[in-house]
Amino acid sequence: MRYTDTMTSGRKTFQRSELTKEICVVVGTRPGIVMMAPLIHELGRRQVPHFVVHTGQHYSPAMDADLFEDLGLPQADYRLEGVAERRTHGGQTAGMLEGSEKVFMERRPRVVVVNGDANTNLAAALAARKLHMIVAHTEAGVRSGDWRMPEEHNRVIMDHISDLLFASDTPSVRALEQERVRGEIHRSGNTIVDASVMSVAKAETGSSILERLGLEPGNYSIGTLHREETVDVPEYLQTALTGIAEAADNIGRPAIFFLHPRTYARLKEFGLLSWVKNLNGLVIHPAVSYLDFQRALSNAAVVFTDSGGVQQEACIHKVPCVTVKDSSEWPETIDISANRVTGLDVRAIVEAANEAIEGAREWPIPFGDGAASARIVDVLERCLIEDPSLAPLPVVTADRV
Repeated sequence: MRYTDTMTSGRKTFQRSELTKEICVVVGTRPGIVMMAPLIHELGRRQVPHFVVHTGQHYSPAMDADLFEDLGLPQADYRLEGVAERRTHGGQTAGMLEGSEKVFMERRPRVVVVNGDANTNLAAALAARKLHMIVAHTEAGVRSGDWRMPEEHNRVIMDHISDLLFASDTPSVRALEQERVRGEIHRSGNTIVDASVMSVAKAETGSSILERLGLEPGNYSIGTLHREETVDVPEYLQTALTGIAEAADNIGRPAIFFLHPRTYARLKEFGLLSWVKNLNGLVIHPAVSYLDFQRALSNAAVVFTDSGGVQQEACIHKVPCVTVKDSSEWPETIDISANRVTGLDVRAIVEAANEAIEGAREWPIPFGDGAASARIVDVLERCLIEDPSLAPLPVVTADRV
């Protein structure tokens, strides 16, 4: 439903005993919807009372409504309006904080689950924290070490205000322990593995993108960029695209470059659309559905990206990744030679692509075994069963990893 304000009580917070035995799952971006899909399915399978709030941060049909359908999800119970039109971090975050707070005050869930590092999750976590609800952060402890990234700010803040922290792997656990976060740390694995397992067979039968584009497995590469530090400065964007085009041309695997809405808007704003369409080695294509992207990715020779989620998905699909920025949120992918970080350097991008094509693909998957959602729901269910008035936060007292 579309949310309209019905609150008149003027309440600013709740006692823990006033909260309902419900779980709220918050989504708002493509990666967040993908990550939360297995968790939502698991909550439904166990008939755990829950509802979904969509903040409206992403606004493209291919990144929103179509994605719910691809993932077999019902549409969100609540959808905030007017968020996508806000063009600043402050305005967007403030709008989502206010909107999610209104929903939380109406429904009073005991637990609010957020994922990852988008403004969506920071806003919802802050709203829930101030209402004395239990904040659960999945994909906690991720660190790139690059403080220029807005996502890095969001990750750190969320981890320090969360009661339950679900970490994907050992480096994430280590980061949380070193920062001495106050919440409970659980090494759960990452739900992106669950999502990939869930979608791979469906993509092979439900997507015709290879046939539509005349692609043969292993004979093409993929490119996608969307981070503001990459695409919001004309010189940086041109360097990244030139590097991808030259690298793809050099290895003889043209890059199907899927245009994220943000990247398309910047190319249009900078007057670079004609330029990019004429780059040798690049084939420009609009953003596609989740299943189409998964099938194209899983059959590619190499992927060029600045996306943290695509780095993970490439690793899971055993497709070598070239990360076109200065750092990676997932250093373990570098350690196992699944990922190469180049920065915005054309020569480095070309060299990394050559190494990726020649290297082996038999690396271990460092993000878990595809059962992360079940582990997370085990903990969330206990939050609903236990009497929240018996103990201060955090409610759950599981062993630390």
